[in-house]
Amino acid sequence: MTLNDAVRAVAAMEAKMHKKALVVLLIAGLAATLPARAQTLSRAKVANVSGDYVKATALPLFARRSASAQTRLCFRYQTGQGAPQSFPLAAAYCHAAAETGDANAQYLLGLMYDKGQGVEHDVVLAYMWLNLAAARASQPERDAFARLRDAVASKMTKWQLAHGQALAVAWAARWR
Repeated sequence: MTLNDAVRAVAAMEAKMHKKALVVLLIAGLAATLPARAQTLSRAKVANVSGDYVKATALPLFARRSASAQTRLCFRYQTGQGAPQSFPLAAAYCHAAAETGDANAQYLLGLMYDKGQGVEHDVVLAYMWLNLAAARASQPERDAFARLRDAVASKMTKWQLAHGQALAVAWAARWR
């Protein structure tokens, strides 16, 4: 083995050790942030329950990836409780949470499509989201969601109703 080969071998070993050290530091850093993230989410939930909507709305970005947090933000921006009323922002948060299967977000998004708030008025999409919400909700909510779905259906043609049902079936099949 020449001196150059030995230097290359040592450099390669140092690079491997450096990568391992970086991985260990990265894992340790992520593990250290988990309790802080959990505490922040807990504080936001407590603020929400206690009625401090401004504090509950001021969630860090990582918490906004949670479907339940997105649904709460949708509601806040839709109603103007704890955040300035903004239908486009509400629709964006509702859509993100609804796509994950959150029944409450699907319900709120269905209402937004029915009223044309933050999205273009579309009874077919309103029916689709309300139908999905009624199918996924717990019993007390299911009845309320179904009544609103049926109210939207009463404004639709047979073709629109069939199209809305087909969209809901296709979405449910894709989501599973």
